[in-house]
Amino acid sequence: MSDLNALMDDLTRRMDGALESLRRDFAGLRSGRASPALLEPVRVEAYGSEVPLTQVGSIAVPEARMLTVQVWDRAVVGAVERAIRDSGLGLNPAADGQVIRVPIPQLTEERRNELARAAARYAEGAKVAVRGVRRDGMDKSKASEKKGDISQDDVKTWSEAIQKLTDQYVKKVDDMLADKEREIKQV
Repeated sequence: MSDLNALMDDLTRRMDGALESLRRDFAGLRSGRASPALLEPVRVEAYGSEVPLTQVGSIAVPEARMLTVQVWDRAVVGAVERAIRDSGLGLNPAADGQVIRVPIPQLTEERRNELARAAARYAEGAKVAVRGVRRDGMDKSKASEKKGDISQDDVKTWSEAIQKLTDQYVKKVDDMLADKEREIKQV
């Protein structure tokens, strides 16, 4: 049984990581005021790979409805501007030298719906991550059975425990999404 406990601890830790990632993504969906967290999930095609926006520039909030990104390398200004525009956040950046100004639009009903859709995409990604962790757990239990470490009955017990844990985390994701949607729809 200690093997099951070790496995469950590992799966719980990894599923917590998926929830934490979702929290960070949701923090980027600030509905009212400008927040640097809004741009943190944005990834930029630079230097031959995709890197987080925070690795190519610094984000500041000069006023309540404006973000600025000070890009460190002039060569990636266009890529940063494109990444922000294509991020699905409904933002329209404008480059001014190495500074990109990102006005935060008033929240229209359409914009609220866009944010709710983005939140749903993030939540679905978190569910996929949780299910991936579940699949790894199921594979490990089957591998233990093949090695002769555990019996078929143990595999069934482990599978039920892993599924129960997965269901709890999927519910947490759904609850977080419902809270975020309520926050977004609030006028």
